[in-house]
Amino acid sequence: MTEDRKMLEPMATVVSVALRILLGLLTVGVVVSIVRGSWGGSFVCITDESTTSSVTPLPAATEIGAQVDSIPRYCAEEPGAYLRFLDELTGLPSTLLLISSLFLLHRLLQGAAREGVYTMRTAARFRLLGWWLLVGSLVVEITEANARAALLAELAKSVDFTAWAWLEQDMWTFPSLAVLIGLGLLSFARITRAGTSMREDLEGVV
Repeated sequence: MTEDRKMLEPMATVVSVALRILLGLLTVGVVVSIVRGSWGGSFVCITDESTTSSVTPLPAATEIGAQVDSIPRYCAEEPGAYLRFLDELTGLPSTLLLISSLFLLHRLLQGAAREGVYTMRTAARFRLLGWWLLVGSLVVEITEANARAALLAELAKSVDFTAWAWLEQDMWTFPSLAVLIGLGLLSFARITRAGTSMREDLEGVV
């Protein structure tokens, strides 16, 4: 499968190196947090982007016609375990999705280099990675949005946490790029499967 291995470069090498670097950074972060005895920094902060008001700046601070907005930012100086957990939950799922997606992509490329691009296993790995990105990106975005909404409700008296707070407070952004990549990978899975069937048919004729 030398030709297939050549076709997958330099992507296979880049993914392998990136995966090792991210795993190394994650391990170092966990070790440092354990040594320090706490997760995150000294402060836990959240910005309420749904509440924006205009302020009157100093005359020399802005150009003519410019406007300055004030967006409230709430911080807890001595956050407890629950606030730290919510703070970690606002970003950690994205990191885990990135690392797990790179792992699946690394496994796909390694398998394709070893067994060949046009195989049923490669098609199955394309399909797995596609669904993982498609569903995982939506789950991660909703999870992080809920964590941000819950954190804001803990720090701001004027905000209550509800089942739809993450939508009402503009905490959620549709992961359009990840969804498009996931759909593209599912299409590649079908193409690879069709190519594999054609290849098997040709080999049977020959």
